[in-house]
Amino acid sequence: MPGSVIKDFTIWQNILTLIILVLLLGFFLFIIFKFIKRVPVYIYSCSLAGLTVLSFIFNMDILTIVCFVLFAAGLILVFTVNISTLRSYLANPLKGKRLLNVGKRNKVERIFDREALYKTIDDAVQYLSKHKIGALITFERHTPLSDVMRSGTVVEAPVTMELLVTIFYPGTRLHDGAVVIHGDKIVAASVYFTPTTKPLTGKYGSRHRAAIGISEISDAVTVVVSEETGRISIAYGGELESVQLDNFLRVFENYMRDEEEENDEEM
Repeated sequence: MPGSVIKDFTIWQNILTLIILVLLLGFFLFIIFKFIKRVPVYIYSCSLAGLTVLSFIFNMDILTIVCFVLFAAGLILVFTVNISTLRSYLANPLKGKRLLNVGKRNKVERIFDREALYKTIDDAVQYLSKHKIGALITFERHTPLSDVMRSGTVVEAPVTMELLVTIFYPGTRLHDGAVVIHGDKIVAASVYFTPTTKPLTGKYGSRHRAAIGISEISDAVTVVVSEETGRISIAYGGELESVQLDNFLRVFENYMRDEEEENDEEM
């Protein structure tokens, strides 16, 4: 009888331990999927989590410990590398006056003429590139940039080629920093982004590093025009892609298409 009780207790103890292990791994996976946008990280973490559970079920104690340690080490490494992303989610909650206008902006965003907006952006970028006028244009999407925009100047004006060229023209008070656009409105200008700290191959200026920096902590799409060469680049998801002038509109539309599809689903 005592042996049976001990056996039953051991079984329930193992089941409880398994449940705790699954919940713990599940919580870690949820955090990773929410904050880290990297497919290799998903594959690594899911594989190790599954292997950890299986090795526990089949009483492979040493393998269980090894897998869990590797999972934890990988988790620590990933969050260390992406510390700027985590800071942004902790330090950039929806707050301030613009929070009241988020719903309204989304409704307005569904009805404005996207093709006309993209053509305006293309005209402005073409002009800025040909005249070698440095520019940093960020398109706010689902991740709010309210806290980031506090460093700049509120504009709240329709997007026009003339206004964009005027803002970035050398010597004007707002030409340094970025213009932030939401929908078809220029929300703010002369906004400063924290530049990326990761090493980059090639020669990149402060605008390019700032563009990558904001793309690492948000889902914004940022267009960069080099002041020295007139070269055009687009930053998104922590990566920077160089774009040919005659191909800019097509590439830019591709980057913005995901937002359109998500908005259509919401409707």
